[in-house]
Amino acid sequence: MPDTTAGILIGISGIVLLVTVLWDAFQTVLVPRRIGRRFRLTTLFYGLSWKVWRGIARGIRSASRREGLLGHYAPLSILLLLVCWATGLIVAFALIHYAFGTLAHHGSDRFAMVLYLSAETFFTLGYGDFTPSTMIGRWLSAFEAGTGFAFLGTVIGYLPTMYNAFSQREVEITMMDGHAGSPPTAAEILLRLPDTQRAIWMDARMRSWERWSAQLLESTISFPLIAYYRSQHSNQSWLGTATAMLDTSSLILAGADSLGAQQAQLTFAMARHALVDIAQIFALHPPVRMRERLPAIEMARLREHLDRIGIAIEDRSAFDARLAQLRSEYEPYAQALADHLLIELPPFIHPASRRDNWEGAPWDRALRTQPVVALWDEDHF
Repeated sequence: MPDTTAGILIGISGIVLLVTVLWDAFQTVLVPRRIGRRFRLTTLFYGLSWKVWRGIARGIRSASRREGLLGHYAPLSILLLLVCWATGLIVAFALIHYAFGTLAHHGSDRFAMVLYLSAETFFTLGYGDFTPSTMIGRWLSAFEAGTGFAFLGTVIGYLPTMYNAFSQREVEITMMDGHAGSPPTAAEILLRLPDTQRAIWMDARMRSWERWSAQLLESTISFPLIAYYRSQHSNQSWLGTATAMLDTSSLILAGADSLGAQQAQLTFAMARHALVDIAQIFALHPPVRMRERLPAIEMARLREHLDRIGIAIEDRSAFDARLAQLRSEYEPYAQALADHLLIELPPFIHPASRRDNWEGAPWDRALRTQPVVALWDEDHF
C-alpha cells in the first residue's frame, strides 16, 4: 500500500475521474435536454476528433470519397467514445483499488495487476486469478461489477433510441427528393405544386415541415451526435432540407402571391428555431465572411421562374427587401453549420435542370436495350 499522502492523492484522483466519467455518460445518454456549455469529456472528444476528421476530409478532392469518409465518422465516434468511457472507468477504479491496497502482495508491478483486476471486474469476466485481499477491495469490486453491467446495459439501450431518431429524421429528407429535387430548392418546391388548389397543397406541406423541424430540434438536442450522421445520398442532408424549407417560407412571406402566409410564418419560426439552437449546441460563431446564396443574376432568374409558374409578385422592390431581411435571420446559422459539418447548402434555384435521385438507377441503360421477354404462359391465364 502506498504511503498515506500518496495514497490519499491517488484515491482522490480515482474518485474524481470516476465521478467525471459517470456524470459525462449520464448527461450524454440519459438526460434528454440541452446541457450547458460547461466542460465535458464528450464535448472535448468530439471537438478534437471532428477537427482531425474534417481536416483529413478537406484534403480529399473526390466529392464522393470525401462524403464516404465523413459518413463513417459518426458510427466510429460512438465506438471510440464508448472505449474512452470504459477505459476511464477502469483506470478510475484501478486507482482507487491501488490507494486502498486491494492487492497488497504483488510487489512493484502491483498497479498493473490492479488495472487487470479492475478490467476483468468491470466486464464481469470472473476468471478468479486475482481476488481482493481486503474487505474494502471486495466491496469496491462488487460496486465496479455493478457499474460495468449498468454501463453496458445503458449503452445497449441508447443506440437503438438514437438510431430511431435518425430514421425518423431521414423520412422527410427522402420525401423531398420527389417534392423538391436533389438537392431540394425553393424554386423546385414551388414548381412542383399542383396547378389547382396550390395554396392548399402548400399549406399542407408547410404543416408537415413545421412538425419535422420540431422533431429535428428535439432529436438533435437529445442526441447531438446525429447531426454528424449523413443522409443516404451525397446531395441530401438534414441541413439542406431545413434550408430549403426556410427559403420557401421566406419567398412566401416576402410577398409571393396566391400562397398562404400564416402557416409559412409558423414553419419559418420553427425551422429557424431549430437551426439557431443546433448552432448553439456546437457553440458555433457567425461566419467571418458570408457567401451570397442569391446574387443579382440568380435573383432575376428566380423572379422569371415565379412568373413562369404563375406566382405573381406585386411590389418587386418590397419583395427584395423583405426577402433579404428574412434571409439574414437564418442564413448565418445555416452557413455556420454548413462550414462546421462540411455540408453544401442548396441554392434557391438550380442553374440548370437536373435529374432527381429517384430517376437514376444502375440497371436503367441495360433495361432499355434488353428485349422484353414474357415470363409466363399466356394460355395458362
